[in-house]
Amino acid sequence: MSSGKADTAAPQAAEHGGGGNGLLWVLLAAALVFAVVRPRAPMDYVRLVDWQTLGALAGLLAITQGVERSGMLQATAARLLSRTGELRHLVYLLTGSAALLSALVTNDVSLFLLVPLTRVLAQQAHLPLARLVVLEALAVNAGSALTPIGNPQNLFLWHRSGESFVGFMAMMAPTVAVMLFWLLVAIRFLVPRAPLVLKPSQDTQAVQPRLLLLSGVLFVAFVVALDRHWLPAGLALVFGAFLVLRPRVLLGIDWALLAIIALMFIDLRQLADLPAVAALFGRLPIGEGWPAYLAAIVTSQFISNVPATILLERFVHDLPALAAGVSVGGFGCVLGSLANLIALRLAKLPNGLREFHRISIPFLLVCGASALLLRLT
Repeated sequence: MSSGKADTAAPQAAEHGGGGNGLLWVLLAAALVFAVVRPRAPMDYVRLVDWQTLGALAGLLAITQGVERSGMLQATAARLLSRTGELRHLVYLLTGSAALLSALVTNDVSLFLLVPLTRVLAQQAHLPLARLVVLEALAVNAGSALTPIGNPQNLFLWHRSGESFVGFMAMMAPTVAVMLFWLLVAIRFLVPRAPLVLKPSQDTQAVQPRLLLLSGVLFVAFVVALDRHWLPAGLALVFGAFLVLRPRVLLGIDWALLAIIALMFIDLRQLADLPAVAALFGRLPIGEGWPAYLAAIVTSQFISNVPATILLERFVHDLPALAAGVSVGGFGCVLGSLANLIALRLAKLPNGLREFHRISIPFLLVCGASALLLRLT
């Protein structure tokens, strides 16, 4: 491992900027347009928000802040850098972990575990942080597509398919194999085989075992609460514990991200509910085959893949085509998957959207075409 000037330019460090709130203002403007064109009662807007998802994100954001402030990520990053000498090897490790974890504990949770670690790695070594986070977002979208529990759209389709757990995985395996293949190609193309270059030594943050233990216990308790649909109790436990024991943790929560997610639900669900949209899909020949697959990809770009799944399920009778389409549709536009937004906000990248689309749109075109050819053969 060397310690000179980096061969590859690293982006701005996390402390130099947040993720930017441009999307927040766009979504707010769209909500105001809907309010004027199609006014609703105030409680209707409340019902448009998926509070289960929003509450889960709020709890995970708080716990992630606890882990970060405990110093464990800094210590883990230092150990990881001491054992990894090449940039591409590090990226393979991070993206492989992201893909595997997303299939087991959902794409959002895997991002909450890995993106903060990646950001800390970029504070200790010269890394292309934006590129790494985009590749991790691609990895979780690909890996989570394999299992019924990897993402919300798979869970929704699995319950309607009648397939066994293994049967659903077998159905998704060819599409996932295509996505992971192109992810490996993208890494080889975008990440050089360069030695890792450490930044000048900084004051190391001491690990706070009590805060780490508190965050770990709260994480387990919160996951159990979510599994048993005890969201209010879980949120009360997480926020109450931090408020009493470590109130500074709550100051670091990205409240703008929660506002963005809430506005996404309000705007995209109103868009999907427009009579003209339903009439359009009713007229299109998208019941099965490649038209259904392409319709799922295109729709995901505008309203995200989870709402697209719910909308198209009424019109598409070819479940494998729909499942493959919304999985591939997570690439491309940042709105294609909620995981994309979470990854960029957690990384606190000032120019994250530009880097994301520079990589993700070509990735969508290549993966979409390859998966379509696979389905046609």
